[in-house]
Amino acid sequence: MNVSSLTLSPHIGTHADAPLHYDNHGAAIGALPLEAFIGPCRVIHAIGCGPLVEWRHIAHAMTPDLPPRVLLRTYAQAPVDRWDAGLTACAPETLERLADAGVLLVDIDTASVDPASSQELPSHQVLRQRGLRVLENLVLDAVPEGDYELIALPLKLTTADASPVRAVLRALA
Repeated sequence: MNVSSLTLSPHIGTHADAPLHYDNHGAAIGALPLEAFIGPCRVIHAIGCGPLVEWRHIAHAMTPDLPPRVLLRTYAQAPVDRWDAGLTACAPETLERLADAGVLLVDIDTASVDPASSQELPSHQVLRQRGLRVLENLVLDAVPEGDYELIALPLKLTTADASPVRAVLRALA
């Protein structure tokens, strides 16, 4: 018989942050409804855009039929074997405009929607203020821009501030 044991941060690999991560009174990951984590999405390339994904980097993919989930690809090839202190993050204004466009969930292929050195976490605060869900660190290396179905369900960790997810993109039928 084999029995494995895991000890890890819930922010390891591809993960979903809960509001509790950036708000002491926010909901834990196990309390979140799952609807935002499954359904139509759009992968948008902002590869090599610099320190922040700004609206101008993704405006080319904004159409009236924008799905309620947006996945941002900033790496040509994600550094899965090391920490990237210079990771690309999201400008808070970009997240605000995505929320205004009806987006429910935003993903970025880096470890955080905020710069690694940020103490104030302004983009995480936009997530809190606008009720957005977030995935971070989803490797999108071989994924072309376009529309897909996303399945990225967090574990029902009742008191955790995040959860690893097994993310799947499927072509739309």
